[in-house]
Parts: sequence; C-alpha cells; structure tokens
Amino acid sequence: MKPGFLAKNPSVLSFLLVLAIFTLAVTLMSEAYGAGLVSTSMVKTLGKTLTLCLIAIAMDLIWGYTGILSLGHFAFFGLGGYMVGMWLMYARTREIVVSSAAGALPMTPQELQDAIATQIFGVVGTSELPAVWAFAGSLPAQLALVVLVPGVLAFVFGWFAFKSRVTGVYLSILTQAMTLALSLYLFQNDSGLRGNNGLSGLQNIPGLDGVGQDALSVWFLWASALALGLGYLLAHFVVSGKFGSVIRGIRDDEARVRFLGYSVENYKLFVFTLTAIIAAIAGALYYPQAGIINPAEIAPIASIYLAVWVAIGGRGRLYGAVIGAAFVSLVSTWFTGGRAPDLPLGFYTIKWVDWWSVLLGLSFVLVTLFAPKGIAGIADWLQGLRPPRRGGAPLGPGDGSLQEKEALE
Repeated sequence: MKPGFLAKNPSVLSFLLVLAIFTLAVTLMSEAYGAGLVSTSMVKTLGKTLTLCLIAIAMDLIWGYTGILSLGHFAFFGLGGYMVGMWLMYARTREIVVSSAAGALPMTPQELQDAIATQIFGVVGTSELPAVWAFAGSLPAQLALVVLVPGVLAFVFGWFAFKSRVTGVYLSILTQAMTLALSLYLFQNDSGLRGNNGLSGLQNIPGLDGVGQDALSVWFLWASALALGLGYLLAHFVVSGKFGSVIRGIRDDEARVRFLGYSVENYKLFVFTLTAIIAAIAGALYYPQAGIINPAEIAPIASIYLAVWVAIGGRGRLYGAVIGAAFVSLVSTWFTGGRAPDLPLGFYTIKWVDWWSVLLGLSFVLVTLFAPKGIAGIADWLQGLRPPRRGGAPLGPGDGSLQEKEALE
C-alpha cells in the first residue's frame, strides 16, 4: 500500500498540529471560553493574522514557486471582503429597519428594500439599491461571489497577460495597474459600494445579537485557522509531484520548460486564478474581524507589503510565507498600536508609529541583500542544510533550482 500524502509529507502534519495547538491555546486563554488571559481585541488580531498568513501562502505560490511577482493580489483579498461585507451590511440593516418599524403596518417588499437602500446609501446621496447588490440579501449567493468575482477577474486578466507572453517586470506593472484602476473605481460614489465610506459595521453578524464580540472573535479565529490549515494543505499538494516540478521549472527557466512541450501559459493561468481565489477567501474572513473595508485597503501599496512579508519570511517555502506574514503582522501591531516606547535621542525622538513603514522597508532591503532565504533560512541553518554544490550561478531562489552551467549544457 502506498503511503498517503500526509505520510509522505510529515512537515505538513507538523504544521497542522502546531496550528491546532495554537488555536486551542488561544481559545483556552480567551475571555469567552477560557481564563481571560487574552483580550478580545488580541484574539481578533490573532484571527486576522491567520488570514494574512493565508494570503501570504497564495503570494508564495505565485511568486516563490511560479516566479510571477504579482503586485495585485491584495485586490482579490479586498474583493472577497467586499462580497461578504455586502451581505453583512444588507442583512444587518434589514434587521434594524424591521425592528424600527415594529408595531406599525407591515412594510411591502418594495418599501422594505427602499428603506434598506436609504439607510445604506444615504451617506453618498442616493436612496436606490445599485444593481451590484442584487444578491446581497442571500448569504449563499454572496459566498459564491467571494469565489466567482475574484476568480473570473483573475482568469480574464491572466488570459490576456499570459497569452500575450508578458513576463517579468512588465507583468508586475500590469498587475499593479489593475489594482490601482480597481481602487480608483471603488473610490467613486457611483461604484455602488459607497465610495470612500466603504462598508462598515461588519463585525455585527446578523442573527447573532445575543452573542458577544468575545465569543464571535473566537469563532472567527477557529474559521481562520481552519481556512489556513486547508489552504496550506492545498498549496503543499499543488507544489508536490509533477505539477510542482513544472511550475518551479517555469520559475527557473521558462524557455526550457516551453521547449519540453509544456503549456507554460496554462500553468501560469491556473496558479494565478487559484491564488486569487485563496486570497479572496482570506479577505472574506479578515474584514468581518476588522469591522470595516474601504478602497484604501486595495491600494497598490498593500500588495507591495504582501511581497515584503513573503520575502522576509522566505519565498519558495510555504512555512516561510506563514512565518513572514505572522511576524510582520504582530510586530506591526506592536509598533503602530503605540505599545513600543518612543526612543529619545536628545536632538530627536523616534516615534515608532511614524517610523514603522521605514523600518519595514529597511528590513526588506537587508533581507534581500544579506538573507535571501528570509527567516525560514534559520531553520535550514539549524538543521545544517546547505544547497548542493554545483557550478554556475543559480537561476532561481530555491536550493534545488537550475544552475547556469546546467542550462548551457
């Protein structure tokens, strides 16, 4: 009998075990189900961090393994948040409207919809429900759109980009342009998504008024941990076997892979679309915990930060992407939340809230120059792992990537 996938990949089982222990520990220390040692706000921070780890895995798949530096994946993350946010805001507003009309004559369906539209879109000067909200009253439909909208956008964009054989920095610029265009469109009030106001109050889950935020935060932590575990399992399955070898080959020497008869464009398109869907699912779990989403969340700088997380953690290693996202997210919370004490220098006082972005950018530069394997490289060093000694410069970031002399033979 052949060993199963987990038996052949014990590192995956180890990751899932660590994730389960972490989730259980936070639950037992939470205010809702444990000793109260971890505050509700901290539980939310940890839950959001897990979703950021999930999108980091998606970024590592497309960049670290396939060699496509996408600067637009946070757009898919935001779209997933918008899709689930529309249902949350619509259903919550409906509850408020129905509650406020209690005791009066029953409202007709049209009157109810008009009242909901006025409540939601009065802030942007309209009282009509846009066409994009046609399915906002249906949770199953909106959950389907979490997958379909980013997936279709990624597929169409990828089809034109990859079939045109756009590669390298030009492809990165195209993905960034797509993100900027989407962000600027959503800033407009007539986009149907409340413009700069975004969607708010997403932390209030319809039908769960009797459940406090302390319990909801733990529930979302569980959902985020489950999504991260399944995402890690799926990503590891993708990079294993023949498919994983092909996308690594595309990363290291695309021309050779194409010469061998593989449809490089189809492989790229599949990975690009799959990672967009993973990013959207992460966003659908993140924003109900954050409570609000607006177009600024989709700005190109967010996707650049995502690339920085993966680079710091160690691209080309799934656990490295998780480590990088978790590390930067938690350290960022500490610095920008005012918990890091100011550093007086006599002539100037460093306020970490203002200097965190500079520190993050400097870390990225230092890691790129002196530690290209990122934090994950520490694990290799502890295990005494060294890359194989082969002639020529490496053509890819991985230890087993094609070497220059081999490519010329």
